[in-house]
Amino acid sequence: MSQINFAAVIFDMDGVLIDSEPSWQAAEYKVLSQLGLPISLSDTQQTTGLRIDQVVDYWYKRHPWEGYDNAATAEAIVQQVADEIIRSGEAMPGVKQALEACKQRGLKIGLATSSPTLLIDAVMQKLAIADKFDAIESAETLALGKPHPEVYLNCAKALDVAPSHCLAIEDSFNGLIAARAANMHTVVIPAPHEASQARWAAAHQQLVSLDELADYLAR
Repeated sequence: MSQINFAAVIFDMDGVLIDSEPSWQAAEYKVLSQLGLPISLSDTQQTTGLRIDQVVDYWYKRHPWEGYDNAATAEAIVQQVADEIIRSGEAMPGVKQALEACKQRGLKIGLATSSPTLLIDAVMQKLAIADKFDAIESAETLALGKPHPEVYLNCAKALDVAPSHCLAIEDSFNGLIAARAANMHTVVIPAPHEASQARWAAAHQQLVSLDELADYLAR
């Protein structure tokens, strides 16, 4: 670890900074079920890390419904998630300590998320951490979201740091693929019920929570 000259740490948002994945899953399940899709709450885990328009497209291809309007369906899901975050969103363990550890080590801090600006604003407001970030990038308007690496590359560019000198922190496999494709060092913090899955070996390091990041950076 000490041989790698990190200059920046780039965080994913959903599932890394805020415990929003349950809100996403509940919102997707509610809206899609109302459209008549035969899916379960657990089925929504299949699209973790994808941009919301990609999520809607994913399910439409598998269970087409009448009156398909990707934007309207996506907006309904996003608005519900944003409302839930403002009402009861909670930071993931160790968030403020991790951000402080990055600052103390003189590292730039970025955010690279598939979530739209509406949700970014909700999270920054709820957790009161907007001032901690040197760059915030969303895949909202990009041609492709994660697992495509563009949002990570854009964040590195905004931070003025070479991708190879960035540490990306992810919780989803789609996000991990994006960060690896961007040629970044990667830390994955999967949900506890997914932590034993072999696929996380694709990351350079797996942690239990952000509480462990300060020690990892000090290695």
